[in-house]
Amino acid sequence: MSATKERRKTLRQLLLSGLGGSTQAQLADALAERGIVTTQSTISRDLKLLGAQRRIREDGSFVYRLETGGRTSFPSGMVLAVEFNEVMIVVRTRVGRAPAVGIELDGLRHPDILGTVAGDDTVLVVPRSTRHIERLARVLIELAELA
Repeated sequence: MSATKERRKTLRQLLLSGLGGSTQAQLADALAERGIVTTQSTISRDLKLLGAQRRIREDGSFVYRLETGGRTSFPSGMVLAVEFNEVMIVVRTRVGRAPAVGIELDGLRHPDILGTVAGDDTVLVVPRSTRHIERLARVLIELAELA
């Protein structure tokens, strides 16, 4: 497993377990305790990609959390490739998995995604604008853990 995938997997586990922290520095420390040294800016990008949000606890303190029905359920293991050109993005999936991937992509409510069309093993991602297509493709590649 790549260092990026391992870091995100560990961060995801920390957030789901509630053992994360209230600051990105605390998350960096928690990752370091598990042998993963990283920077605050990398954690910030990972938190955004994972869909983590800062929530208030009953005691009034804050904690970064993931909701189990949110982006944490993205079926990255189903995605084989993400390709794009000047006008569209194509997500190739395992046979029969495109509908599930399409539903998750729609559920992201990403501002650059207008919609998706899913077949059996391919999802067509329709961008809101072609100006940001490469940036959106990079987000999908990271989300699918292909980077």
